[in-house]
Amino acid sequence: RNTAVDAVVSSLRVECLHDGCGLYITYHKLADHQSVCPLVPCKCPVPICGYEGPPPALYHHISNAHPMPVHKIQYGKVLQLQVPLSEPRLLLFTAEDRHAFFLVGGVLDIGAPIAMSVVCIRAGASPLPHYWAKLWANGPPGEPKGTTDAIEVEMEVTSSKDPGDIDVQELTFLTVPPKLLAGAKLVSLHILIDK
Repeated sequence: RNTAVDAVVSSLRVECLHDGCGLYITYHKLADHQSVCPLVPCKCPVPICGYEGPPPALYHHISNAHPMPVHKIQYGKVLQLQVPLSEPRLLLFTAEDRHAFFLVGGVLDIGAPIAMSVVCIRAGASPLPHYWAKLWANGPPGEPKGTTDAIEVEMEVTSSKDPGDIDVQELTFLTVPPKLLAGAKLVSLHILIDK
């Protein structure tokens, strides 16, 4: 064994190959870094799209290539949305650190409640921060005060680099009963995401 060569190889630094990362990592730690790099390419959440890129680039891709609604959010602040039941999927981006979240919904069974959840778009192995979300739905707008029903849930946010393939039933989700739907076309949803 040649300790001088071992020392040279151990100190050799290489650049992370993920687009936009630019970090130089010791050669023998490169695989570990690439599994948790915040710029691991993620798939576009639109099922028929083959685009892959770092989560911050998804904002421009979705805005330019798909009609999916995109909303900017702030950590710790409530965002109120009217989510159409015909396509209960939308993208949320934080202005603070450009992280991407995917709001996904689905029908549990025909004539049954709607399920809504949130996924962080990033490699599941990515390091801190961990996110939590609070979702709640109110009855249709225009009901007299004090008579509107509401339902809420708090959850730890799951991370995925392929959010388009996630079934809402695999996640912790908010169950929205039919009586809280506006004409069976919209869900009046409030969402708060925090670290």
